[in-house]
Formats: sequence, C-alpha cells, structure tokens
Amino acid sequence: MPRTPAPLHRQSGRGPFVHALTGLLDALLPAPCAGCGAGPGPLCPECRHLLAITPPTPAAALPLAHAAAPYDGPVRQLLLAHKERGALGLAGPLGEALARAVRSALGPCPGPAPLLLVPVPSARAAVRARGHDPTLRLARAAAGALRREGLDARALPLLRHARPVADQAGLSAAERHQNLRGALTARPPGRLRRPDRTDRPGRPGPAGYRPVLVDDLVTTGASLVEATRALSAAGLRPAAAATVAAAVPHHHRRRPDTPDR
Repeated sequence: MPRTPAPLHRQSGRGPFVHALTGLLDALLPAPCAGCGAGPGPLCPECRHLLAITPPTPAAALPLAHAAAPYDGPVRQLLLAHKERGALGLAGPLGEALARAVRSALGPCPGPAPLLLVPVPSARAAVRARGHDPTLRLARAAAGALRREGLDARALPLLRHARPVADQAGLSAAERHQNLRGALTARPPGRLRRPDRTDRPGRPGPAGYRPVLVDDLVTTGASLVEATRALSAAGLRPAAAATVAAAVPHHHRRRPDTPDR
C-alpha cells in the first residue's frame, strides 16, 4: 500500500514570505512525491507520466466540459497538494494537463480566434487563507502551455463573487446549484483589452476571443453552470469548459485497500 504523501511544509494562512521559505525547505529537504508518496518529490516520473498520457474525456456533469483525468489516486493528491498545501511547483504539470483538456473540449480545429481562459473564482476568504489563487495559477500555466504549442491564449480572471456562498461540502447536487445561483458576476466585454502587441488592425478585438472556462475540479457542474451564466450575461458566452480532473462516482472509486497503482 502506498505511503500517505508527506506534508509539503505548508499550512493555511501563508503569505509570500512563507511560500519563499517553503521553496527553500523543499530544496534542502525534498519530500516524497505529492501524488503517490513513494517516488521522489515533488512529482515523480510515474505521476508526471500519468498526468501527461491520461486521455481527456467529457465530464458527465456538463456536456461541453472536458477533464484531463479522474479525480482519484495520485491526481487527487496532486491537486490537493497544490491547492491546500501550496505546492506551487505542481502548477506547471497540472497546467499542462489542463491545457490538454482545453484542446480536447475545443475539438481538433479550435479556429483562429484567440483563446481566453477564464478561471472559476475561489472565494476571497479561501484565497487569503491559502496564500494564493490556485485556479488562476493553473489557468496561467495552461495558457503558457497552449502558447508553446503555437496557440494564441491568455488567462484573465473576469469572474468574481457577487455575494457570499455557503460551503459546498456535504451539499447535494441540487443544493449546490441553488447555493451558487446568481453568485458570480463578470466584467463586461468593454473592459477586456488585448495587449498592445496584438491590438492591431485586422486582429480580433475583445469580441473575437473564444472564452473557455477552466477549473481544477468538476463534481456536480454547479460552479461551471453558474460561471457560464455570469459570462454569458456579460456577452462572453464560453465556447467550452475544461478542468484538470472530474469527480469519480462513488461506486467507481477504489476500495481503500486497493493500491493506487
């Protein structure tokens, strides 16, 4: 049975200084792989390979949403390490997995219009407690991976919370949708400006972007549905949605005594 991944020396309520100190500690005292707990950390070759080769699939919660991998085993541990324990070094490989899900969601011919990756926002209190915005960091990493492949892509946090929401943990699918209904708002398209280097005659303007919603995880799809509503109300209807992982149905999960690999 694999070992439980060791903590990455990170706790809630972190700031930039603590993250910098954490990076130094990780370099001096390398921890096991955050995914499997057995290989060399922070991401062993086997878990990196798993992220790179798992074929993206449609997420059952939303027709136009694709996920890079099931939220199970090492993938689940890697996302938790990045999001809750501040393992910022995992943003690169997780962002590459998210980029694969974006390409899968858009199909083989994404078209010439530039891609705008819009992260589903976390509550401000959660961002403060974690010391970073994990979904925005993954969106930027995914945009970078897409640019390296020759696609015009950028990430922009257009969405924000318009009102407080209850903790989603323990809520049913219907309760999650009700909890999030009307909770998000988006910047209007008129405030979306392209960088000067691409803002030229003949290039797509703000209306020429193809917005793609991105998140780390999709469970019931309630967050993506509400984000789609908010973006559409601002005139930026998403072309698709993509996540690093999709929740595994309870009856498909491995038994606790079954090794992850």
